[in-house]
Amino acid sequence: MVLWRRDGFFDDAWAFVADDAPAAEAGAVVVSLKRWLAERETLASRNAPVGVSVEAGADAQAHLADLANRPLVALAFAKFADGRAFSYARLLRDRYGFRGELRAIGDVLIDEIPLMLRCGFDSFDVTNAPTLKALEAGRLPGSPLHYQPGSGGDEAPVGAPHWRTISVGGTA
Repeated sequence: MVLWRRDGFFDDAWAFVADDAPAAEAGAVVVSLKRWLAERETLASRNAPVGVSVEAGADAQAHLADLANRPLVALAFAKFADGRAFSYARLLRDRYGFRGELRAIGDVLIDEIPLMLRCGFDSFDVTNAPTLKALEAGRLPGSPLHYQPGSGGDEAPVGAPHWRTISVGGTA
C-alpha cells in the first residue's frame, strides 16, 4: 500500500483488519463500518486508536455522524464513476465537524486527487500506476482558483467576489 499526502509519500501506521479477523491488542487499526456498528463498545474501549472504513452504500450516510469522533475514516472509491465518497467527505467535514484523518481508498486516480483535497481528504491509498508515477514526479493537475467553497481548509479568499478562493498549498 502506497500512501500519499500533499507533503509526499509516507508509511502507514494503521492496520486494516478484516471482519472475520481478530483485532490486534496494540496498534492503530481500521475496521469496516459493519464491524464498527456490531462491536462499537468493545472497539471504543481499546487503548489504541480505531478508524473506520466506509464503503459507499445506502446505509453509509446514516452513520456518518457516528464517525465524527474517530481518528481516521477511510472512504472507499469502488469505481471511477461513483462519487458518493466525495459527498460523504463533505458531510463529515462540514456538517459533522470531523477533524481526524480522512483517507481515500480504492480507485484513486490522479485527476480526482485535487477534487478530493478540496472535499477534505488528507491522505490517499494509491494503487494506480500512472497516478503513482505522476505523484512521484510532483505533477498534480488542477487549477488553484476556485469558484465554490471547499472543505479542505487550505483556501484563502482572493479579491471580489468573496466566495472566490485560491488554494494555499499549491496546485488544486
